[in-house]
Amino acid sequence: MTSRRYRANAIRALSMDAVQKANSGHPGAPMGMADIAEVLWRDYLKHNPSNPKFADRDRFVLSNGHGSMLIYSLLHLTGYDLSIDDLKNFRQLHSRTPGHPEFGYTPGVETTTGPLGQGFANAVGFALAEKIMAAQFNQDGHAIVDHNTYVFMGDGCMMEGISHEVASLAGTLGLNKLIAFYDDNGISIDGEVHGWFTDDTPARFEAYGWQVIRKVDGHDADEIKMAIETARKSDKPTLICCKTIIGFGSPGKAGKESSHGAPLGDDEIILSRKGLNWDYGDFEVPQYIYDEWSAKEAGAQAEAEWNQRFDAYAQAFPELAAEFKRRTSGELPADFAAKAQAYVEEVAAKGETIASRKASQNTLNAFGPLLPELLGGSADLAGSNLTLWKGCKGVEAGDASGNYVYYGVREFGMTAIMNGLALHGGLVPYGATFLMFMEYARNAVRMSALMKQRAIHVYTHDSIGLGEDGPTHQPIEQLASLRTTPNLNTWRPADAVESAVCWKEALLRNDGPSALIFSRQNLQHQERSPEQIAQISRGGYVLRDCKGEPELILIATGSEVGLATDAAAKLTEQGRKVRVVSMPSTNVFDAQDAAYRQSVLPVEVSARIAIEAAHADFWYKYVGLEGRIIGMTTYGESAPAGELFKEFGFTVDNVVETAQELLED
Repeated sequence: MTSRRYRANAIRALSMDAVQKANSGHPGAPMGMADIAEVLWRDYLKHNPSNPKFADRDRFVLSNGHGSMLIYSLLHLTGYDLSIDDLKNFRQLHSRTPGHPEFGYTPGVETTTGPLGQGFANAVGFALAEKIMAAQFNQDGHAIVDHNTYVFMGDGCMMEGISHEVASLAGTLGLNKLIAFYDDNGISIDGEVHGWFTDDTPARFEAYGWQVIRKVDGHDADEIKMAIETARKSDKPTLICCKTIIGFGSPGKAGKESSHGAPLGDDEIILSRKGLNWDYGDFEVPQYIYDEWSAKEAGAQAEAEWNQRFDAYAQAFPELAAEFKRRTSGELPADFAAKAQAYVEEVAAKGETIASRKASQNTLNAFGPLLPELLGGSADLAGSNLTLWKGCKGVEAGDASGNYVYYGVREFGMTAIMNGLALHGGLVPYGATFLMFMEYARNAVRMSALMKQRAIHVYTHDSIGLGEDGPTHQPIEQLASLRTTPNLNTWRPADAVESAVCWKEALLRNDGPSALIFSRQNLQHQERSPEQIAQISRGGYVLRDCKGEPELILIATGSEVGLATDAAAKLTEQGRKVRVVSMPSTNVFDAQDAAYRQSVLPVEVSARIAIEAAHADFWYKYVGLEGRIIGMTTYGESAPAGELFKEFGFTVDNVVETAQELLED
């Protein structure tokens, strides 16, 4: 049996070689954290390389994702389906080893990391999911949900503001199965961090309610092991502060920023191999090292033991076992789609004129009892977002069996935690704030889209229609930003019927996130035929039409759909042939076949006006350069909503006048 240090040197060698071959990457962090990783992965991490999706596996997150060769080396060495050729292809086109760990590319990678701090936030989400699922499913003598979440993080993660948000919440919720390793190497891209980062980080985490283990030598296996043992016994989340040397083993670059984000260089690698006593060639690992690293046998045994426990659980609690399997598979109840559609039809028959945020809450009251996996939340705006429904129960440190998280004023943290919840499995998270404050969470929204996770982002107070709070709270450019995010379906419903449909579609979607945009003010009910109700789910449809071919098309969303129908009625009285198109989701409409899109927006009709109380420029793709847009090109003002709509031209008279000018040109 070789020494721990020598086994860890396999990580260092592979990381040096891969970065050098790619002529790009970050060798310093993998070399510095290799000893910590060796202890954790060989002695503690519960996982099965032959089944990376083993239900009760521990979750491992590399929050400092620039050090991706650390996790790739670990996956390769322990026996995952990641070959030496994959490592040689590091950072190359269509590689299974991209520059930063990407969920869905590499077996064993639990989440996409790279934007610093967000991996840590995802880890909080994993740990929160474990605690909730354990509270909802475990029974006396039957612990089928019982795993830890381990996360590596560096100075950059600690400096990012999101670390404060999520660490605070993790402490409040008592996520004791969350164990974070702080790679305290004192180096970032610009050099020694003491010039710009002098926080007392251990004291900060202690103030959050964490157990903190200080001054662990990150190159001493015994100290690392003792720290992990202590962490696993705690009733609090634990931060293990590991003092390490970045680029450990490199005689010329260890402890320096030069090892952080660039290849070591051929000559330095030769010297490093000699200093590490690694007498093997590029990408060469001897078989006996592979044998000592392999986790296949232990992983298969861990999964087999869990399967036995689950079989006993299924005999004792067959309904709970079936529900666990359904939820962890990501499948909604078989009858959900039909029941959801029945509710949509019920809403259509009722014909209420209410705010779409209220319609959203009504929908949650209808859908919530059907979906035990639904996990809600709001960034301290539940009373305004209307995200609480009648069956909500708060998740607390002492009782995590609930279905609603009070995230506090932590928009970014909430959204990144939701990504972790979705990735963990068994839960469908939604979280809410004002649309304007999506800006705090923007990068985490992008990450949910990048990873194609079923996270539902609820945004209310969707336009200048929120009124007196003024331009600091009135969104303008946010809708355009969301709509241009790949793989994110953004919905802005026109009334209660469209609100119910957008919730149904967001929940049924299992290949990406959705953003649901709701109003503060009441929206008038729109009458529809059954065919039109069915077409809402296609993103855009003809809501009002004329006899024969239209000469003008009005396109609108949300609160402006009612304005468009009123203007169309007046234009019709003047003898004009007008079609009104409601387009609650441009993303979904754009994905329809060409024939359907042509049936809604025939290319022959070039006279078009888009009406939306958001940034005007987005709509040129639908109206063309010769069309007209009644939208926003400035920020709003502080005033009652009715006055603001008049001030910025959202009136029937202005739509009619604009139409007349367009048709006369």
